[in-house]
Amino acid sequence: MDIMETIKDQVENNDILLYMKGSPNQPMCGFSAQTVQAVMECGQKFAYVDVLSNPEIRANLPKYANWPTFPQLWVKGELVGGCDIITEMHQKGELKPMLEEAAPAE
Repeated sequence: MDIMETIKDQVENNDILLYMKGSPNQPMCGFSAQTVQAVMECGQKFAYVDVLSNPEIRANLPKYANWPTFPQLWVKGELVGGCDIITEMHQKGELKPMLEEAAPAE
């Protein structure tokens, strides 16, 4: 599977997916830390990919997404945005209902 197919597969098979630097428990940049905090405060399970330990994804995701920076939050196969957008959505109360709706029923 080539890297673009891998990214497509990750995006399509995870209802809530965060591409970030580091992990939710150990973010490796301030923007990833802010974004993961906002997502975690919404209380839904989410998948993540550490772009620092996946250099091919780090190099190719901006082309796939047409979005140059990290982190990137994807919900139901659609790019929601990066740190500024996610933080703003969280502050306005828009992020939690979006993630609740996207989360798989358990």
